[in-house]
Amino acid sequence: MTVGIVMLVHTALDRAEQVIRHWVAGGCPVVIHVDKSVKAATYNAFVASLSDLPTVLFSKRHRCEWGTWGIVAASQSASELMLEKFPDVRHVYLASGSCLPLRPVKELRRYLDARPRTDFIESATTADVPWTVGGLDFERFTLRFPFSWRKHRLLFDKYVEFQRKMKIRRRIPAGLVPHMGSQWWCLTRQTLSAILQAPDREMYDRYFRRVWIPDESYFQSLSRVYSQNIESRSLTLSKFDFQGKPHIFYDDHLQLLRRSDCFVARKIWPHADRLYDTFLGDAAGAMKGSEPNPGKIDRIFAKAVERRTRGRPGLYMQSRYPHMNWENGFSSSPYSVFEGFTELFEDFEPWLAKATGGRVHGHLFAPERVEFDGRQAAFSGAMSDNPKIRDYNARMFLTNLIWNTRGERQCFQFGPRDSQYVSWDMAKDPNAQISVISGAWAVPLFQSNRNFADIRTEAAHLQRVESDHLHALRSTYAKARIRIWTMVEFIESPMEALQNIVDEITGKSVRRLTEAPRMIDLTGFGQFLQNLKNQGMHPYLMGDFPVDPTSGTAQPKPRKPYLVR
Repeated sequence: MTVGIVMLVHTALDRAEQVIRHWVAGGCPVVIHVDKSVKAATYNAFVASLSDLPTVLFSKRHRCEWGTWGIVAASQSASELMLEKFPDVRHVYLASGSCLPLRPVKELRRYLDARPRTDFIESATTADVPWTVGGLDFERFTLRFPFSWRKHRLLFDKYVEFQRKMKIRRRIPAGLVPHMGSQWWCLTRQTLSAILQAPDREMYDRYFRRVWIPDESYFQSLSRVYSQNIESRSLTLSKFDFQGKPHIFYDDHLQLLRRSDCFVARKIWPHADRLYDTFLGDAAGAMKGSEPNPGKIDRIFAKAVERRTRGRPGLYMQSRYPHMNWENGFSSSPYSVFEGFTELFEDFEPWLAKATGGRVHGHLFAPERVEFDGRQAAFSGAMSDNPKIRDYNARMFLTNLIWNTRGERQCFQFGPRDSQYVSWDMAKDPNAQISVISGAWAVPLFQSNRNFADIRTEAAHLQRVESDHLHALRSTYAKARIRIWTMVEFIESPMEALQNIVDEITGKSVRRLTEAPRMIDLTGFGQFLQNLKNQGMHPYLMGDFPVDPTSGTAQPKPRKPYLVR
């Protein structure tokens, strides 16, 4: 008894011939189906090149197109010829012209001889398969698909929509439970002959002709009817990406294929000379005779799919860039944003750099220039301080800054005078730590020597901008770590607020701050705010600031009661 190989070929006929000779040398008869779309001259030359092998036959040709009945018809014709011409065949192994044996043929024969009654075919119900791509799972068995998905996509979609709207449903043949799985199977003669010679075959064929992608369900469903012992797995290693397209194996996948211990792999790149030379040569005999286990490399493929679809956090690649929200996180690492601190404290930037050990910038989004640390003209990654270049794509400016300085905590100032392009991006970024002293923008106006009418106009504009920004920070979409104080709240206990911020940046909670930046003199600031009110502009973001806390009319705070023993 032996195993027969049914091979479906449509391209790279020279490689297919090389693999066919390898199967025959291992004692396996081969029946070949060549796609009818292959030109007659090419087909005849291929037949002639294998005419010296008496155990190689060619079956009736069908036109094979992805997702259509032709692939099933090709498998049927070749399998019928195999069972008719080679009575010693006990198992029939379905492969393609791009499949490559990974282990010696004698190992496959020995493996199947030890399991003479076992059918190897992936077969699972639609509720149990996670790999259906395209939105059609059980509907592929209850709707009709007379149009090609690839050639007539519009007609395909419209007809599916029409059937759904009109609630048209096909009747599944009695006793048949639809199953799905890989089209690459290895069936026993008993099971395969029962499927091909069944009295109800005409009914089954008529039903599956209008099933979508029938090569993944025809044999998989009928095997459940006629087989006595199914192992729901394929002996062929085939991997698919997130779009349902098969992975192609190249020369640098040699060790990966060895680790799988599978008997056959697809799809092999036709020009992978190293793979063909290794697995079809004597070196193939060095492989271990262990149980096929493609799960050993599943983790590598899963990681590759994740890297392709999501990438590294904060890194934007061309393959994902045109699609919004395909990135794996907005930024690559944590960073801190301070709003109102440089306005309220003198020399806040050098103090923060000393307290946290991070890189502290000025206002990166200032309208005049990008205020890099030390006011450099260029920064890591050849980033320019030109505001026009920055504002051409402010989101990418910020993400590039964080990516280029991975491993170093970046801190920068932000406020209502700055460009607001990244306001929502920072609010939705889990890596952002945003600390806001609302209303602090009024301090520079208070210190300026401008006409009060101009100050009132500027104050109204800045308050409106900061109000919109605070709305973003307080929205349900905000994912950043956000702290917001009014000026009054912050001034009441500045050391506690600064301590919390520094602890979060440094990850330490035992070291207390021994010094703090010097706060700007705010004498007369309350009266300044009152003047704004008197001019018709209501400054509400800084809280209820007293007009003159040192005046005689101010009521002293009551002292806390204490107990005298």
